[in-house]
Amino acid sequence: MKISLALLILLLAAACAGRQGVSFRSSKVTCCPKEKFSHRKIPEAKILEYRYTSSTCTHKAVLVTLPGGMVCVDPEERWFQKYLRKQKPNSTSK
Repeated sequence: MKISLALLILLLAAACAGRQGVSFRSSKVTCCPKEKFSHRKIPEAKILEYRYTSSTCTHKAVLVTLPGGMVCVDPEERWFQKYLRKQKPNSTSK
């Protein structure tokens, strides 16, 4: 009886952990594959907002929102660094 109760508890614990793992993996994390990066300078007037990709992504990137959609940019690009320096210190885009 004690063994079956222990097995039941282990089974329930495994089921709960499995459900949490699935929901964790299915959370929406947007990453940019290296081959999808834009290497062209984007005119500052077209940038609506930007946000950094998750630290869990393979490649460090910035998702830049434009009127026509989003593009991936290397945050180390010289033009992007200049753009960041021009932004207000309390900018909500990060």
